[in-house]
Amino acid sequence: MMEELALHILDIMENSLAAGASLLELTILEDPVANRMIIELTDNGRGMSEKERQAALDPFFTSRTTRRVGLGLSLLRATAEQCGGSLTLVSQPGKGTRVVVTLELNHIDRPPLGDMGATIASILSREDPPEVYYYHQRGKEAFEFSTSWLKEQLGDIPVNLAPVLKWVQSHIDEGLKALYGGE
Repeated sequence: MMEELALHILDIMENSLAAGASLLELTILEDPVANRMIIELTDNGRGMSEKERQAALDPFFTSRTTRRVGLGLSLLRATAEQCGGSLTLVSQPGKGTRVVVTLELNHIDRPPLGDMGATIASILSREDPPEVYYYHQRGKEAFEFSTSWLKEQLGDIPVNLAPVLKWVQSHIDEGLKALYGGE
């Protein structure tokens, strides 16, 4: 099991980019009253056939040539199920993919969210960074970040420059810190 949910999210985002996605939409909803956390990632990649979708949940399948086993989605599904939740994978060829993970928010085995600032900055650090929209709601409070907003602020400055990535990480970290009331 991965120690942070952010590492699972990074793995799914990397899979999306490997499948040709140029847009990643990440939503994290935490509902303390319902004791529920929902993580949803939607991409505009090439999508999967039903056979590929089933295989993607098999821990012994990978489309990578550098590694013989693809544990990402199966590990995340195991984590979700261990924490009273589930993983749903919806995909169609040419229509992208959507992964929805639900977990009990205060389950003793639920890994911490982890470093979302580093996760988003890592995704944006590639040569051709994707469009990213990240929305995180905790109770009635919310934080959002988008590369379209960032690009408006930056003008001609690329989002994948080291100082920009450092700022992105800090901005997301501060936004989430405020969301959690400084916890």
